[in-house]
Amino acid sequence: MRFRALLGAEAWNSLPQAVRARFAKRLLPGGSVSYAGQVMTCRMRPLGWLLAQACRLIGSPLPLGRDGGIAAVVTVTEDGASGGQVWTRMYARPRGFPQVIHSAKRFAGPTGLEEYLGAGFGIALTVAASETGIRFCSHHYFFCVGRLRLRLPRWIAPGVLSIDHEDMGEGAFAFTLSLRHGLLGEIIRQVGHFHDQPVRQQEDQP
Repeated sequence: MRFRALLGAEAWNSLPQAVRARFAKRLLPGGSVSYAGQVMTCRMRPLGWLLAQACRLIGSPLPLGRDGGIAAVVTVTEDGASGGQVWTRMYARPRGFPQVIHSAKRFAGPTGLEEYLGAGFGIALTVAASETGIRFCSHHYFFCVGRLRLRLPRWIAPGVLSIDHEDMGEGAFAFTLSLRHGLLGEIIRQVGHFHDQPVRQQEDQP
């Protein structure tokens, strides 16, 4: 299993069964699984809002608005070519079309897991287990041009990004995104609640 290999057997086995089931899913190439729910809250300091708007240039990987109580859908699609996953997040908005965020997770790089955001930018992620779920945390940011990979220095990075997946029981989980600036503290915090949706799937084998 890909996520079990990153965490190690002991940490993996300490996770709630529902969390293991979600992260053990290995679909056929092109197969997808979806999670439906809503964004409960989204807080941004002025710098966080400005950063989110600036990131429109690379595909808007951060939430663009502060609206809560809006519908949200997350779809994970198996990428047969890379052996990774394509993540699509759709957030409704009070006016106009929903915000759609695309990114790709690949099991590669110095930390074993990377997320590609768009326009050559990406994040190397670490993975850790908690009592209720899994935490993904940025190790460093990078920029790729062809085969050239440039690690961005800390002074230019937007801050430490963490994403927590916490099981809530009965097929539900909380998703919390937090971006903490080195000097200003937390500049973006988004909390969403999602539910598992039925899917035909092929599971990873031990």
